[in-house]
Amino acid sequence: MKKITIFLLAALLTLTGCASKPEKDGQHEQKPNETMTLTTLNGSQEMISVEVPVDPQRIAVLDMAVLDMLDNWGLGDRVVGMPKSSMVDYLKAYNENEAIANLGTLKEVNMEALMVSEPDVIFISGRLSAQYEALSKIAPVVYLSTDAQLGVVESVKQNAMKVASLFKMEEKAAEQLQHFDSRVEALRQAAQGKTAVIGMVTSSNFNTLGNGSRCSLIGNEIGFINLADDVDSTHGNESSMELLVKLNPEYIFVLDRDSAINTEGAKLAEEVMNNELTAKTLAAQQGHIVYLTPTVWYLAEGGITALDWMLQDLEAVLLSE
Repeated sequence: MKKITIFLLAALLTLTGCASKPEKDGQHEQKPNETMTLTTLNGSQEMISVEVPVDPQRIAVLDMAVLDMLDNWGLGDRVVGMPKSSMVDYLKAYNENEAIANLGTLKEVNMEALMVSEPDVIFISGRLSAQYEALSKIAPVVYLSTDAQLGVVESVKQNAMKVASLFKMEEKAAEQLQHFDSRVEALRQAAQGKTAVIGMVTSSNFNTLGNGSRCSLIGNEIGFINLADDVDSTHGNESSMELLVKLNPEYIFVLDRDSAINTEGAKLAEEVMNNELTAKTLAAQQGHIVYLTPTVWYLAEGGITALDWMLQDLEAVLLSE
């Protein structure tokens, strides 16, 4: 009689929805059947609509800018996998968290580890656009980018609000984003009429960057006159120190890619730029060779904290004079 009573009670609880659902250790309970439509890019750089779970609990982050956003909104405990080969200064706690799976690199995903992590949604950047279709077979993929023509600041705003909408975090995101415009305006006024060369140190060489390349914020939105704005390659054109002497800019902005990705045996940007030719430029003579925070500008561009750090790098040289 006792066994029958227990059986009937369990059946009643199940029918009334009171029976608890088992959860995996350390995981949030998934909310089924709730989705929303997001407009994102696909592998061909086309805008498409994707159905994504509302308030996803298990997130695979293959875009450091999105990890930046999740960290800002207190959602980092939902990250189940990330590419641990890349480390951004203020996000290193995620790299060190053993509960988060290592999904490979920003350019090559460990697909087996990704599948095992069972994500509800996958966030990627342009580095993984070629793998979009394969990733989409595992979970909905949200692919966001920073558009140089639209502008870094506007890209951050639009992307952050889009991601925030998944978590009902729009109000918090809007509050965090509201101060950027005034800071950009102050920098724009300080940079008015000033000349610059923007470059990247990679494989111990100095590459010039155009306003459609990395660091486009400096020329496009802050308004420096980029004296080497004939470059459209993402990693710039290999250049020479003689060119710097010829262009003779008032400012030289340097992104150390080798440091950002921990290239073994590569010279630091300071070593590459410390030479007799560079010393002849106005930038060197006026103390205006500016070394940008490597991991932030190269790996996390597009994030909220990243944009704050990027503006701080520029404010330190422009607004402190």
